[in-house]
Amino acid sequence: MRTPVTPFPLSRRLSEVRGSAIRDLLTLTARADVLSLAGGLPAADQLPRERIAEAAARALTDSASVQYSETAGVAGLRAVIADHETGRIGRPVAPTDVVVTSGSQQALDLVARAVLDPGDPVAVEDPVYVGALQVFQASGAQVHALPLDDDGLRVDVLAERLAQGFRPRLVHTVASFHNPRGVTMAPGRRRALAELADRYGFLVVEDDPYGLLAFDGVPPQPIAAHGERIVRLGSASKVIAPALRVGWLVGPPELTAAVERLKQCTDLCSSSLTQAITAELLSDTAWFDGHVGGVRAENRRRAHALTTAVDTRFGDAVVRSTPTGGMFVWLEFADGTDTTALLPKALGQGVGFVPGSAFEAGDTARTSAARLCFATYPGDLLEIAVDRLATAWRA
Repeated sequence: MRTPVTPFPLSRRLSEVRGSAIRDLLTLTARADVLSLAGGLPAADQLPRERIAEAAARALTDSASVQYSETAGVAGLRAVIADHETGRIGRPVAPTDVVVTSGSQQALDLVARAVLDPGDPVAVEDPVYVGALQVFQASGAQVHALPLDDDGLRVDVLAERLAQGFRPRLVHTVASFHNPRGVTMAPGRRRALAELADRYGFLVVEDDPYGLLAFDGVPPQPIAAHGERIVRLGSASKVIAPALRVGWLVGPPELTAAVERLKQCTDLCSSSLTQAITAELLSDTAWFDGHVGGVRAENRRRAHALTTAVDTRFGDAVVRSTPTGGMFVWLEFADGTDTTALLPKALGQGVGFVPGSAFEAGDTARTSAARLCFATYPGDLLEIAVDRLATAWRA
């Protein structure tokens, strides 16, 4: 007779981490018969595979591209990112202000580990970017939800709570083309948030993977342009290719030094090969600007196709966001449809989405909401996907 196996003990902290419904959905929506509007996946036909292959071939002529690199990142890439961020922020950024990470999700995790102790309060947007919620839960932080409206984070609500004694260690925001709501923080709120950070001494984590994807070609001015207590997170995933797994953070020197030390514990360094590829593509400004311009134009067309299809099939039955960039449309069903219950019916019709409940950070229920990604498919397939969703809803 086999001796019963004692369950392997796991940390108490792990029990606080909510699983990602989006990652779980990717397994279900990987079926060939399903059009998935669930993941934030760039369009496969927009990924510059030939240009990446050319850069990879050149990188492989240098033995350094297959060797370990500095923990903070390959010097050439840090210099390119510093130039890129200097142009975005409007003040000088030095290469020493940059730490390259394995995607911006690792950057967020390292910042949380550098700044937070268990029990520390953090403020997030509600609805929240799921990856941020998982990181802060894993850190043992107390998560406090702040509302959003069409102009982004309600900074006035944060100001009221600060005046009443709330003292967060950090405030996390996806200020430009928010995931999942798609809204963008107004310029006045950006200035006010930076001023509050200076006054009350908290850190603002400006998570900015979508800023360059403004449909009008004018990225919103970063919050970091207005203050010093801001760390910016960036990524090549949405503007070049996710598989490169190249992200970065730009922040105060005390923070970047702490993050570098923690990254040594995590993975020693990011891939030298993909850093070399990314450095070439980002530094080729003529190519990069043309490539991103093409992605923006195609995303604008796809967003229009999706929203037009939603308006045609659902009419007044839903209230939706109007994207001006990024990758997402947010729907709310006026009849109170439970989108979690709708999802299996939608999968049965061959379409996937993310129920709004996956993004809940506070007490506000999102049971009748859904996030749809318009970037993955061309317009004709988006229309078919919305048709399938409408069929499931009517059923």
